[in-house]
Amino acid sequence: MKVLVINTSLRPFSPVKLFPIGLGYVMTAMKRVGFDFDLLDIDAYRYSDAQVEKLIRKKEYDVICMGCIVTGYRIIKSLAALIKLIHPKSKIIVGNSVATSIVDILLSKTETDIAVMGEGDETIVELLKTISENGRLEDVRGICFKKDGKIIKNSLRQAIKDISVLPSIDLSIFDIEIYIEASKYTVNEPLPVPREQIRSLQVNTSRGCIASCSFCYQVFKGYPYRFRNADSVINEIKKLIETYAINYIVFSDELTFFSKKQLSEFLDKILASGLSFYWAASCRGNLFTNEEDIEIIKRMKKSGCVSMSYSLESADPDILKMMKKHVGSEQFSRQTKMFAAAGLPTVTSLVLGYPQETPETIRKTIDCCIENKLYPSVGYLLPQPGSEMYDYALEHGIIKDQEEYLLKMGDRQDLLVNFTKMSNEEFQSQVLTQLKRCNESLQIGLDEKNLIKTLFLRSKKK
Repeated sequence: MKVLVINTSLRPFSPVKLFPIGLGYVMTAMKRVGFDFDLLDIDAYRYSDAQVEKLIRKKEYDVICMGCIVTGYRIIKSLAALIKLIHPKSKIIVGNSVATSIVDILLSKTETDIAVMGEGDETIVELLKTISENGRLEDVRGICFKKDGKIIKNSLRQAIKDISVLPSIDLSIFDIEIYIEASKYTVNEPLPVPREQIRSLQVNTSRGCIASCSFCYQVFKGYPYRFRNADSVINEIKKLIETYAINYIVFSDELTFFSKKQLSEFLDKILASGLSFYWAASCRGNLFTNEEDIEIIKRMKKSGCVSMSYSLESADPDILKMMKKHVGSEQFSRQTKMFAAAGLPTVTSLVLGYPQETPETIRKTIDCCIENKLYPSVGYLLPQPGSEMYDYALEHGIIKDQEEYLLKMGDRQDLLVNFTKMSNEEFQSQVLTQLKRCNESLQIGLDEKNLIKTLFLRSKKK
């Protein structure tokens, strides 16, 4: 059976190239059980549409696997149509949140044959074995598929309980130096070394999140939050340092640290390992609550931490309640001041545009950023399918045609839908005015041309 795996490119004109961790785990699982496959890494090489078509035509394939987050629906639809034109008998398998969150649309509106739901490590192996043996797709848990014009939804697969036992991603599958070279564009300032000296890769320490924010959807939503033990993470980092001379690790999780006990154990392992590397991660916005916690933050800095991210999103209590953040601006500010006292930089993000948003709430949120001397990553509310705010948008007629909306989805700096009572022009004007004020108050020194672009695009995950 001839298999092709495609890594799509969501931002083909950006210098940022984020290593596809989810796809890496899936392909590692495929390789470990003996499946041979070709990789078409569009994002690494930034192939043109013509080049992609030429490479897909190069060989006959029985199965083609791909996937991305739901904002890339239009890319998946276009690629699936091209694949069926070239290889009409091939099976197209799609995973990640574009499959999990909109499976009915994906299977009814595109040429996709099979959608992998949720965690794909075990599902893809069983699915490929079933296809190669002409078995029954109905027996494969965790998939939906088309059969005789109908969509068949199988039972979900249980989550992998201990993700510490999963093998590290086999990086030899990729031209990994392309991602390492591009990594210098993915790390935030202040930089611990000159940018040209940075050799960074992403590492996952967990799957899922303990929160359930109303604007958010991620592929592990509905699964329990799981985290790897510290030994497995340290062993992976040691291998990256020895094999690829990595000096900066980005813990690319929805949430890296959820408790001080978990964090302390991790810091103990880093400090005992003798490894020297810089790292950045994420934590809860109210993880640190008292002055004694400053000592833990200092230990983080000693272990190589150069940045910690946690989200404010809004300073308005009514908006935070609708977001289901469960972290108030007072708690956020208290934690930020402790990080400042320990001398460790922090990064935060804002989501603007909930129904309660007004010029006053925007100002209040920016006031909180200025007070805490934080330069935020800012984005408009972009409701994700599978989230509460997406359902809200459907119920209130804000999104009228789901596929039309999906085809237009992009990055969150674009105002795609407006939940507020302000006109689009007033809303965007208010945001720009407050961002200018933030820029001037913090003396960042951005000119107006780069202000929105820089503030909105700092966050690469959102």
